Amino acid sequence: MRPDIHPAYAPVVYQDRSTGDMFLTRSTATSSETVEWSDGNTYPLIRVDITAYSHPFWTGAARVLDSAGAVEKFRRRYGDRSRG
Repeated sequence: MRPDIHPAYAPVVYQDRSTGDMFLTRSTATSSETVEWSDGNTYPLIRVDITAYSHPFWTGAARVLDSAGAVEKFRRRYGDRSRG
């Protein structure tokens, strides 16, 4: 990598706004807000709207689509085209 052209890559804490859960990772993002982490160090705090802690796919609250009903509706409307 070329020197002096890349942003600083440092530890930051992300916080989910809806659940309040936080996790420590590394990022080029920065913030004027800080938080003291469990290791005693202070890190920049970045608040985000959605993380794996609140996303419906990861929490198991995802809506299940009725694909079998859609197939039956198609077959009623257009007939069973699989028979030659």
